[in-house]
Amino acid sequence: MLRPDTLALTILLATLTALGPLSTDMYLPSLPAITRVFGASTAEVQLTLSIYLFAFAIGQIVYGPLSDRHGRKPVLLWALALFVLASLACALAPSIELLIAARFVQACGGAGAIVLARAVVRDLYSGVRAGRELSLMSAIMGIAPVSAPLIGGVLETAFGWQSSFFTLTGCGLFAFGMIWLLLPETLALRAPEPVSVRGSLRTFGMLLRHRAFTANLGLVMLSFAGVFAWISAASFVLQDIYGLNPMRFGIAFAVTGGGYASGTLLATRLLPRLGLDRTMGVGATAMAFSGVAMTFNLAIGLSHPAALVVPMAVNTCGLGLLMPQAVAGALNPFPDRAGAASSLIGFIQQTFAAAVGAAIGFSLGSSAWPMAATIAVLGLLTLTLWVMSRRVRTT
Repeated sequence: MLRPDTLALTILLATLTALGPLSTDMYLPSLPAITRVFGASTAEVQLTLSIYLFAFAIGQIVYGPLSDRHGRKPVLLWALALFVLASLACALAPSIELLIAARFVQACGGAGAIVLARAVVRDLYSGVRAGRELSLMSAIMGIAPVSAPLIGGVLETAFGWQSSFFTLTGCGLFAFGMIWLLLPETLALRAPEPVSVRGSLRTFGMLLRHRAFTANLGLVMLSFAGVFAWISAASFVLQDIYGLNPMRFGIAFAVTGGGYASGTLLATRLLPRLGLDRTMGVGATAMAFSGVAMTFNLAIGLSHPAALVVPMAVNTCGLGLLMPQAVAGALNPFPDRAGAASSLIGFIQQTFAAAVGAAIGFSLGSSAWPMAATIAVLGLLTLTLWVMSRRVRTT
């Protein structure tokens, strides 16, 4: 069994949180191919992303309260089993409609991984220590957005779109085995009341009335939605508009994933000196600046993919600096309800991002402007909220 404050436990928790990025990023190079194979529209294929995120949100709202009552490990094992079965169904889907449905179920299973990984962190750590652990997990997990599109590009070129989902099936089986064998139960005191809709709503209402929780939640929601605007649109923009092939798209997307990994590593250095709040401020500033830079590049007519990729790498670096600290700040006041708090963060974060992704899917045409403008606006809103909520979050 793994113990707290060990690299092995951090790696295992990072593996759990990586399932989400792997499920969204690995098959991105295959989106144009899926469009052709099923004769689907761009909006329909983009829905396989948005429906995943929406279902991911719904799943998260359930797992936290269940784990507060029944423990982290058994609930996590059930979630991973569902993820494995649904990933296999995605690979075998004969139509775009069934692929969308299978993605919904896949997300419902995968949602448990990130919720319960964050809850385990709060079970074991608090304050800056929790922020540092989440940043370390994110740094290791950052390998996923860097490598997933590269792996997906290779798989798409060699074996076709289904191979990404067979690979995800294997990843889910591996995670299931590691949790079964190595993860101890970390919940020290289980919630005394049975899980019910009324009880969960009462807990969520209590969380939302806490001003520091709500402010940190807003930062998570806005910053992640800006990056998801890129995730949901980049495949079509870079391949259909800028003419990149799947392999080159995978490389370009990996650069932006590397920005996130760099941001989380930088956060581990800055946290001891700057603390949670000022580290988040550096990230928010990077996200606002990069979004404006992206729209400026489009406005002056730069047509090279780097005009989008480089600012987006800065944007994801900002996310790596900001989001783990905002999650730690939101969870910190609630050691006895870490599962429910993690669920609510994930639900609102993912629901808002899914709505943003769906809107971009319907607005995409022959221009990158809808994507770039959305990223810029959300970056500026993130920085504005950080400035306006500093007193609330630091008291």
